[in-house]
Amino acid sequence: MLHRARHALAQIIARLPLLSLPAPAVQLALPAPAPDPSRPRPEDHLSIPIVEFTKDDRICRTHQDRGQFLARQDRWRELADEIRAADIARSKTPGGMPVAELLAYGARADVVHAVEHALIDGRPSKDAPLIDGIMGLEAVRAEYRGDAYISLIVALAHIDIAWAWRGTGWDTIVPKFNRGRCAAHFDRAKALLAPYSGDEMDSPLVGAACCALLTSRSDPAHRIANDYERLIDLDPHNHRHMRAFGNHMLPRWFGSYQDLELEARRTAARTQDIWGNGAYTWVCFDAIAMDEDACARIDVDFFVDGLKDIAKRRPEQEMINLLAAYCAVALRNGLGMSQDADLPRMQIAECADWLIRDHLTELHPMIWAHAADGFDNNTRITSPSRFAARGRADALQVIADLFHDEITRGRRVTFTANGPQVEAIG
Repeated sequence: MLHRARHALAQIIARLPLLSLPAPAVQLALPAPAPDPSRPRPEDHLSIPIVEFTKDDRICRTHQDRGQFLARQDRWRELADEIRAADIARSKTPGGMPVAELLAYGARADVVHAVEHALIDGRPSKDAPLIDGIMGLEAVRAEYRGDAYISLIVALAHIDIAWAWRGTGWDTIVPKFNRGRCAAHFDRAKALLAPYSGDEMDSPLVGAACCALLTSRSDPAHRIANDYERLIDLDPHNHRHMRAFGNHMLPRWFGSYQDLELEARRTAARTQDIWGNGAYTWVCFDAIAMDEDACARIDVDFFVDGLKDIAKRRPEQEMINLLAAYCAVALRNGLGMSQDADLPRMQIAECADWLIRDHLTELHPMIWAHAADGFDNNTRITSPSRFAARGRADALQVIADLFHDEITRGRRVTFTANGPQVEAIG
């Protein structure tokens, strides 16, 4: 039985290509969609380096490819050892992505992608390989039953597949059959992770996986704050845990607006030496972008102070593009939906001015494109080039609007390592 499952996994792997990354491109020319004829074209008045794929993008892909390669070569012991070492050392890419997470993602990518492809229309064909790959991973785990990190890879694959079955729609529109499959994969992931503790193993990767399982529990509310607090304490430099925490503190999940505010302040106090007030901003970051009532209740001054502390402590361009795109695009998406939330949205959105003028030196289109979708990790990108082009056009228009007075006077704005420089054209 185990041999057949391993063979099925090998068959799936044989049909899939290695993860590929297009060649990086840095441009100074600024192509954009057809301009509004009522105002100057941004590309005629702006000069800014365009970084389609950053150094961090390439490093992230290298680690993902490494995890996928070792899994395809059946070198599971070596793979587990590398994930373990990266997890314990808190190894990260220059942009802050945990290396252990990237390796683990690559290790399960073939299996998860096969299921996602089969479910792309929500109704798989009868011969779709929905269980072959995961059974192959289960067979691998049976051979390395004592290795926590191989069990973790399998558990994470079950979690990914559970979400593939469920989709991102409201629970009321998810078919009963899909909900059942989703629950079954979550149950299996819980069983696999039950013997392990992120605290006991000193493992942020295990801690994050356990927090990801909270969405499948019937009684998560009483433990969510404690679980996320432990996870954040394991790896306080990783802001993604704080963002996930804030999202799960919304009433639509397991918390309340009062709990969100309280936990954001508590997290800021615990991480003051690392982020200043930035952790308050991170915990509220996605929550206020998607929830009008949360936005209406935000402490704007505290949030803006946190933005300033993040920009000071993490001045790399990936971070500055993220913060600027959030303020200029993601937050503005909700304008007009709530009168009480509109004023806080606009006050925070105005921070794009100093973020761009004082900190931006290059443009990362993919970040801006994701901002337009609310940084939804489940967004399906059918054409990366068109997706990036949309982000580039959005960013250029934001910058052009910011420098409207200079542009209408016939000036050209050139972004340098020392910030934007304004000069006469010709």
